[in-house]
Amino acid sequence: MPDVFIYDAVRTPRGRGKAGKGALSGVHPQELLAQSLNHMAERLALDKSLVDDVVVGCVSQVKEQGACIARNAVLAARWPDSVTGVTVNRFCGSGLQAINFAAMGVGSGFQDAVVAGGVESMSRVPMGSDEAMIDGLNLALRAHTPMVPQGISADLIATLDGFTRADVDAFALESQQRAHLATEEGRFQRSLFDVVDAAGEVLLDRDEHMRPGTTLESLGGLRPAFERLGATPVGPQGETLDDIARLRYPEAGALSHVHTAGNSSGIVDGAAVVLLGSAAFGERAGLRPRARVRALATAGAEPVIMLTAPAPASEAALAQAGMSAGDIDLWEINEAFAVVPLQTMRKLGIPRDKVNVNGGAIALGHPLGATGAALLGTALDELEREGLQTALVTLCIGGGMGIATIIERC
Repeated sequence: MPDVFIYDAVRTPRGRGKAGKGALSGVHPQELLAQSLNHMAERLALDKSLVDDVVVGCVSQVKEQGACIARNAVLAARWPDSVTGVTVNRFCGSGLQAINFAAMGVGSGFQDAVVAGGVESMSRVPMGSDEAMIDGLNLALRAHTPMVPQGISADLIATLDGFTRADVDAFALESQQRAHLATEEGRFQRSLFDVVDAAGEVLLDRDEHMRPGTTLESLGGLRPAFERLGATPVGPQGETLDDIARLRYPEAGALSHVHTAGNSSGIVDGAAVVLLGSAAFGERAGLRPRARVRALATAGAEPVIMLTAPAPASEAALAQAGMSAGDIDLWEINEAFAVVPLQTMRKLGIPRDKVNVNGGAIALGHPLGATGAALLGTALDELEREGLQTALVTLCIGGGMGIATIIERC
């Protein structure tokens, strides 16, 4: 298979995902994505007509994010009409899946250059706006494969694997500290660009969700986010969500509800894009590649526990590349909940100092469809900053899935 090269990666800052309060909440999600496309094109002096397609991850594809936001963002950016767009949804893995689909198109030889990434305006199109729940309101599916909200799944993993409130709070504190240090040292600046309003005035130039004053004491004072939800009756006999989890995992006993707003990912707005292409494209465009895609994979897991598939997805990608976990210099494991990277690190034997070295979604926020693309750009920048070679990006995904991509610096 021909090499698939990464030529550039950019992202918006992440704005607080609260209507009327976050700096990006007044920006239409099409415009967030359009600004991302244009910023990358301008800094590369890219001939946009060379791009075959734009593949975009977006989870809540309704209202302002409906009607194929990928194509509409291309038009909003005033790119050539010849450039097409397609929107994909693999829940939280959507942005990375868009990149992997683009890599497949280039690697197959059918496409020369594809822009891939994601967008999510969680202030304007909140989670659940599609009113479909995770099972699409299919009662037949629900009868034989019941699922629970992800927060219950996260607490189930913590219960089964013995991760305590102290463990997840300590991880959350470190995420905040690392993200703050990375911001102060300008580690995000290569990928980050200023989002502006229609008059060209800067709306946001840095990630807005971080709480650098976080302490273990302040984290410890937060109430469990999913304890009351877990006690909600949902079954025909009054079964609660916790009961449904215990029915599948009786060994769990009473669930330990350790996750809070402080050790779970933040709700934010944001967009990110990555340019992938062949060697021939780079020559025609006058661009030098920054990295190449070594491997990509997905994996499924049992859907009640739901969030454990980053480990098998990473193992599948490593096997594809002929590598082991120890061969990876940097890991980006999405911090949907603190227990997800903790469980993945334990499963694969990954040292903490290789994981999310610049913080993660607990501190920076998780703009659902955009996160995978943002993480890949962060990993690429950090490889170059540290003079390292390989990175693996992985995310847990609703419904019991995981996704992973390995990149190698050129």
